[in-house]
Amino acid sequence: MIVDGRVLREDFVPTEVVHRHDEVTHLSETLEPLLYDGRPDPAFLFGPTGVGKTCIARYTLAQLCEQEPTVRVAYVNCWQEYTRFRVLYSVLEAIDRAVNVHRSTPKDELFERLSRADEGPIVAILDEVDQLEETAALYDLHRLPHVSPVLIANREVELFAGFDDRVRSRLHAGTRVRFDRYGTDELTAILAERAAKALEPAVVADSQLRTIADAASGDARVGIGILRSAARRAERRGVESITDKTVEAAIPDARTAIRRKTVEGLIEHQRVLYDVIDEAGEIEPGELYDEYERRVEEPKTNRTLRNYLTKMVHYDLIEAVGERRGRTYRLVDGPDEDSDSK
Repeated sequence: MIVDGRVLREDFVPTEVVHRHDEVTHLSETLEPLLYDGRPDPAFLFGPTGVGKTCIARYTLAQLCEQEPTVRVAYVNCWQEYTRFRVLYSVLEAIDRAVNVHRSTPKDELFERLSRADEGPIVAILDEVDQLEETAALYDLHRLPHVSPVLIANREVELFAGFDDRVRSRLHAGTRVRFDRYGTDELTAILAERAAKALEPAVVADSQLRTIADAASGDARVGIGILRSAARRAERRGVESITDKTVEAAIPDARTAIRRKTVEGLIEHQRVLYDVIDEAGEIEPGELYDEYERRVEEPKTNRTLRNYLTKMVHYDLIEAVGERRGRTYRLVDGPDEDSDSK
């Protein structure tokens, strides 16, 4: 039933995009100076989770590289690479300049290596950039005339609130490309394109794709996950097509898988916060911070913890209940963790 499983992966970049042409055009126009030996303004892609920000950034850069092969692209996921060292190392690795770099290598030496790699333009896509603990990495990239940053985050206000004045003043003039949630019709069309490339013909009905899109509530990541889960269920059973019952069962499957993957991807300090909230059921910030500090050797600042919590809210792992003074945190109710094996 599944003829090309890559198409049903979250990180798959299609050869054509559906319902994001305006965003592609905006980003392409921003990056156009690269075609004429110029340097574009920093580009910011803002929007909720699952609206195609990463996909569009990678798609647009792939199109640009076809026109100008000298452009080098480095993709950095700041959820994992959240320090100055890791960002600089990731960019160097992407352009094959990370040989003989070790954990003990001074960060300034990494910057010098990158400064010497000026034989052509570099576009550094920093995904989840609001996860950075050291925004000095952004200052580094901005200082290098041959490096152009494309920064991806959920919300502009929260991102700039985490910048120091030096970084904020240099990046404030960048171009903003904003992404809204997909409508049901738009997400149905996206799923139809994926199904046409990933599955055998006529194994999933249009009405089922619409059911999946509706259940995903505008989040393409969830929609694609449901379609993938439904196809795998049907394939395991050896049936020729996906049934409505299979789609219904796949909805909690996909949400559980995405949730599990997101929790597994939390860095150590985020995971401690998550576990404290999980154990408490519901907890106010002061108690949460106190318990967190008891569990870690080198606690982060309250500002960093607030950023962590905000990010987990964006990813539907936790929810903030109430206003600031009376706010509490609790886990978002997830589906049965055992549903994937049924």
